[in-house]
Amino acid sequence: MILVVDGLNRHLFTEVLDDMFELRARVFGGRLGWDVNIEDGKEIDQFDHLDPAYVIGLDDEGNVVAAVRALQTTGPHMLSDVFSDILCGEAPMRSATMWESTRFCVDTQRLTRGKEKNSVSYATCELMIGSLEYCRNAGIQDIITVIDPVMNRVLKRSNCAPYDYVGETVPMGKVPAMAALLDCSEERISGLREFADIRHDVFIEEEKALEMIEAMKASKISPANRDHKPLTDLEKYFVEQMSAAKTEDERQAVLKLIEALSDTFTPEQKTALLQTPRAFAHEA
Repeated sequence: MILVVDGLNRHLFTEVLDDMFELRARVFGGRLGWDVNIEDGKEIDQFDHLDPAYVIGLDDEGNVVAAVRALQTTGPHMLSDVFSDILCGEAPMRSATMWESTRFCVDTQRLTRGKEKNSVSYATCELMIGSLEYCRNAGIQDIITVIDPVMNRVLKRSNCAPYDYVGETVPMGKVPAMAALLDCSEERISGLREFADIRHDVFIEEEKALEMIEAMKASKISPANRDHKPLTDLEKYFVEQMSAAKTEDERQAVLKLIEALSDTFTPEQKTALLQTPRAFAHEA
């Protein structure tokens, strides 16, 4: 399932974005060895602060398994400001009808082999279909994307070969990088759908995505409350106080009070309240 997160709805999907940034850190900082900025396990750069659109692939449980970023080329973007070596001195291509697609990544650890649903191949094709259809519906005619030779072969095998390349192939971390051009035509999308045997609408509505994400969070029961017993009034009080805490000082004050009343709780309850004070929130 494909979820599009942009400047208008990103406040609804902050946890999804955090998962996406963590996936990017594992792929680009870890597996590919690119020189990227990683803080708190998340890979975020200056272009993420320009309100780009993110096309995000979710599995059946709501986990982020694939993602790509779409950014206008009329302003700062990676090919012009970071990967300019690829251009070999040429001016970057800029057009209101051409967007840059970068940070394409797939979770090869969570996904399976083969071509069935929830496989690497399926998630890759679904993400490409979602990206192309999103751009086409937004009036974008072409995509320019920085890829490595492996992704270039994936595009060719998937009936989605670039129609041209810009600049040269240059070293980038553990792998070379190149800039490829893709049109957002119906012919390209149809060829990709035929290859992947994906006929349905790949997009998930915002409301359904939110419901699925909430259900996934609710299923992660705290060990301290795995027996589903109702919360005590005191536990509910601490949940409310922690939720209302706006600063780190206020949060620490609540934790100190929990510690002071440690005899009131079982060891399991105390551990949960100290380490994951929001663990009971969905049951309060």
